[in-house]
Amino acid sequence: MATDIKPAPAAPPAETPGPEEKQFEVVRLDPADLERDPFNARTEGTAPDDRLINSVKALGVEDAISVRPLPGGKYGVFKGWRRAQAAQIANETAEAEGRPRQTVKVVIRTDLTGRDAWTRFLSLVENDHRSQMEAPDAIRAAELSLVGMNDIERSQAKRALGLKGNAVKSARRAAKLSDAELRKASAEGMDLEQLADLSEVEGVPGALDKLSRAKAADDEEGQGKRGHWDHAMAQLRHRLADSEAKQKAVTALREAGVPLLPGYTYGSDGPRPLSDLTAELHDPLTEDRHKSCPGHSAKLSEEYQPVWYCSAPKRYGHNIVPSAQEPKNKLSPEESAARRRRIARNKAWGAAQEVRRAEIAKLCRARSLDDKARKFTLVCLMNTGSAHTRFAHSAMDSTATELVAGFLGVDDPNADTAAAIRRSGGPFDELVSQTAKAKEWHLLFAQVAAAMEYAIRERNAWQNISSEEGRWLLLLEELGYTLSEVEAEAVARHRPAAPDAGDKAA
Repeated sequence: MATDIKPAPAAPPAETPGPEEKQFEVVRLDPADLERDPFNARTEGTAPDDRLINSVKALGVEDAISVRPLPGGKYGVFKGWRRAQAAQIANETAEAEGRPRQTVKVVIRTDLTGRDAWTRFLSLVENDHRSQMEAPDAIRAAELSLVGMNDIERSQAKRALGLKGNAVKSARRAAKLSDAELRKASAEGMDLEQLADLSEVEGVPGALDKLSRAKAADDEEGQGKRGHWDHAMAQLRHRLADSEAKQKAVTALREAGVPLLPGYTYGSDGPRPLSDLTAELHDPLTEDRHKSCPGHSAKLSEEYQPVWYCSAPKRYGHNIVPSAQEPKNKLSPEESAARRRRIARNKAWGAAQEVRRAEIAKLCRARSLDDKARKFTLVCLMNTGSAHTRFAHSAMDSTATELVAGFLGVDDPNADTAAAIRRSGGPFDELVSQTAKAKEWHLLFAQVAAAMEYAIRERNAWQNISSEEGRWLLLLEELGYTLSEVEAEAVARHRPAAPDAGDKAA
């Protein structure tokens, strides 16, 4: 492989040797001149991972690689082959990514020429004595290092670690994980940002296992996407919010001295919600009016709001309204299971909505808009009776502009009601006038996206996705969005059938 950075073999640039490098030649070589030594003891797990490649791209190879001369002018690497490969990969993409090509520092062991057994032994000792830094130490070191850097150093370190966003914030959040969770998560190969995410939901039972499965699914799909991870995090955040809301409601009831009732129990004088009861003179029984009753109690709704009850209405002189006289039938096991599935899917649909809309925002703000997105936009705008038409006629102005503005990353023009009333033109007149021609399609796509999202905004929308709504979700999938489990289930009947073997042959 020809290159313009290979040093002249007769006079390689010298390096100051470290203690382990004394009496051996230390030079810088083109990574293309390196190959794995046939007697390198390590035969498995030799490919560099993304973290190592990102580090080498940003910082180069810091420690010298040990090589010996091979026939044909190449050098065999018996210590540091993963780093050597990372440098080769970095150089392959250097021009496209606007980086300079690299050389690597090597220790040339001419004394090992012809000494294959001793070369294998030295390689074995290198790998056998290697010990990874403990995960808690690594995270704390990352936190302290990032905090102490200037902006230029921090930017370079972020590239080396493959991080985006606020690296210091990620390191601080990751450092809050327990040592046990840090070790388990690090063993799963989670990066600093993923560890920071885990720290946010560490208290949710099964969080680490769920995120590990999501990471494995993303890794299996490749392409560096994190769709499964994002969906898992959204679901875990919802579960955490539910848990916190429940605990807050339970604490409030306990502090108010209101007993929390168990599940539905109907008997001759079982608990009844106040909506089923009236006072002695058949007046409505409100919470304030019932507080003094010894049977004043509560249950929690699915949203963890208190539903007020009387634990023994007959005993305490309340009347049951005629429409509630008949005892409620207990759900069958099948009905109970169906109810649990419905509740779980409602929650999963709400969690997926957050991830989906974040992906839509990326599409609306991208440099260019995919042709498939343009075609879908045209179809929606041209066809009467579409979700966009219904959206334009039925959605409140504030809802419409909030969704569109959110996708485009601009302020909602109707957020200030008074200013919106005083405005003479349309809410997006100024935005349209300032938008470059190349970005005009993005505005139209954002409008259609808002219409489609408005159509499937309800938590139970998964139960009856229309063909147009199904095409919308399948379009997002084509454009790189990872459907969640409940989304994939909802669009299954709208997914085009795969051609059978006969069709393919034809």
